[in-house]
Amino acid sequence: MGYVNPVVSTSRVEGEESPVSGGGVSQNGKFSYGYASSPGKRSSMEDFYETRIDAVGGEVVGLFGVFDGHGGARAAEYVKQNLFSNLIQHPKFISDTKSAIADAYNHTDSEFLKSENSQNRDAGSTASTAILVGDRLLVANVGDSRAVICRGGNAIPVSRDHKPDQTDERQRIEDAGGFVMWAGTWRVGGVLAVSRAFGDRLLKQYVVADPEIQEEVIDKSLEFLILASDGLWDVVTNEEAVSMIKSIQNPEEAAKRLLQEACQRGSADNITCVVVRFLTGQGEPSHSKVAS
Repeated sequence: MGYVNPVVSTSRVEGEESPVSGGGVSQNGKFSYGYASSPGKRSSMEDFYETRIDAVGGEVVGLFGVFDGHGGARAAEYVKQNLFSNLIQHPKFISDTKSAIADAYNHTDSEFLKSENSQNRDAGSTASTAILVGDRLLVANVGDSRAVICRGGNAIPVSRDHKPDQTDERQRIEDAGGFVMWAGTWRVGGVLAVSRAFGDRLLKQYVVADPEIQEEVIDKSLEFLILASDGLWDVVTNEEAVSMIKSIQNPEEAAKRLLQEACQRGSADNITCVVVRFLTGQGEPSHSKVAS
């Protein structure tokens, strides 16, 4: 994902360019999670992920994210290190979680742009995040990393890929004085293949970090959630991803299975997958509500 003519960036940590995986379970036993991440065919790694369990206002909170960098790894690493801390410190995190998420995204973006000194490339990052608070699952997204849930056995996307050729995104960009053109794929200013992202200072007027937020109720029909970078979604459909891990109860093994499949199908990008499995059982009818 990202720019035309991407440059090779340096490694994040010496020796961390091989596939990594891990996982855990929440203290209250309501969910388990796993992740798997690999540079794939790329010589550099610009994907980052975060899996975090915290206590906020007496609630056990799960925070999960996938951040796919472009123009270098700086923006993705910064978002990984700061977004969730900014969110749980927000005074309205429990009382008005959606507005807290939107504020945290924009505040993190502003602070990253302030922290950037003169660089050869203008780094940016997608973010696909899932926040678990009580019986609520809130998914927020900028860019083309994606969140998909399995509810009642069905694959349901709970985020929208932000692409410049979408009618509303193109209109927003043009209204701000920008343009969208074809350069191998549709790109903002002929440069960037996503229409929303953190960073991207030179395109900030058009490439916003305003997340779209969708809320789902965590009930017995909600089985699991997949967050992944486009290294997975470029080669695996939502339905295929859900189907291939439906029977894998261990979420780390499920994430590794998705990563392995993306590699086997020839994904040309970094690949990062996070799987969250809800441990409330199955079978009740679902009730969900959506907000952008």
